[in-house]
Amino acid sequence: MGKIGFILRASDAPATAGAYVLWLRLDAAREVRAGKSATRLAAGDYLYCGSAKGPGGLRARLARHMRREKRAHWHVDQLTAAGRVLGAFILEGGSECALNAALEALPAPAPGFGSSGCPRCAAHLRAFPVSAALPSAWENARKTAESRLLRAGGAAE
Repeated sequence: MGKIGFILRASDAPATAGAYVLWLRLDAAREVRAGKSATRLAAGDYLYCGSAKGPGGLRARLARHMRREKRAHWHVDQLTAAGRVLGAFILEGGSECALNAALEALPAPAPGFGSSGCPRCAAHLRAFPVSAALPSAWENARKTAESRLLRAGGAAE
């Protein structure tokens, strides 16, 4: 796997193809659907693995996900409309399945969520409990991005 980065704003993402893990927070429980299945997700943090291969690459895809108002198209739109996007881990040229595999220790609370076209993964959504740890390279990327923001006078969550 290449070098993972973390962004707080879509404008900080490259306009190249790659994969991402969207970090989302639900302040209240929410029922989500994946195909004919419905699952009730508890309030808390979630990590959604996706890819961006179209025009505008990661920047365009993450800008869409980070907008509140949009027409629902993907499973993850149910979460971005109801919750908050805290940031995204990005991997230029990467694979969403490889990112998902790196998070395999985390529970997959909604079978089929985000993975309807994936022959390998049962779901591309992971619960991210407060007690869970991210891979160290991911945590280092997150801390670097937040420290850059603080030095620039912004506020990190």
